[in-house]
Amino acid sequence: MFHDFVNLLYPSVCHICEEELLKNEQVLCTNCLHDLPVTQYHLDNENPVKKVFYGRVKIEKATSLLHFRKKSGVQRLIHDLKYRGHHEIGNYLGQWLGAELAELPEYREIDMVIPVPLHKSRLKERGYNQVEGFGKEIAAAINAVYRDDILLKVNSTKTQTLKDRISRWGKLEETLSIQNIENLENKHLLIVDDLVTTGSTLEACAHKLFEIPGIKLSVATMAITN
Repeated sequence: MFHDFVNLLYPSVCHICEEELLKNEQVLCTNCLHDLPVTQYHLDNENPVKKVFYGRVKIEKATSLLHFRKKSGVQRLIHDLKYRGHHEIGNYLGQWLGAELAELPEYREIDMVIPVPLHKSRLKERGYNQVEGFGKEIAAAINAVYRDDILLKVNSTKTQTLKDRISRWGKLEETLSIQNIENLENKHLLIVDDLVTTGSTLEACAHKLFEIPGIKLSVATMAITN
């Protein structure tokens, strides 16, 4: 269930309609909140997020909180989070989805939450990883550890034309490395990101993490494109 979150300092206007928020509202007004296209995919293990990875990489559980459409309120939220410094949106969505996942035994079995990483130059430019708050709140809700020092984004050693999904995945995997993997064998890891479209980025992250012996992987994102 979606709960009231009373301990965060949020702006006083709704991020979508820009109307002033009431005392018991945070990030979104009640009307905009109710209009959001919620997926409830975590209640169906054979959902469209998981199907993105069929035949590509083994994923245990997969979900997205919202449907993403262009020129929608969801696009506005993710844009404000990524490019306008509104960290509170990631926290808000992470608390929302985390509260839902905490109700499900299979998600409470997850040991660690890992964000899709940003390269250090992009991190310096933006000042933050937009999925950090989202991942931390989910980790807190399901009693898992949040770690952003396992999966890293590094410079690619090659350049190539991205002609298809396989070549995109190959190039993306070249940009990733893993470290600090002691004691991670046989753990269940949850990769979090803001948006899933083709799944290429998450697939590359999964293949890199599968270098750790015996692990299981699941995926959670803020939204999925339609």
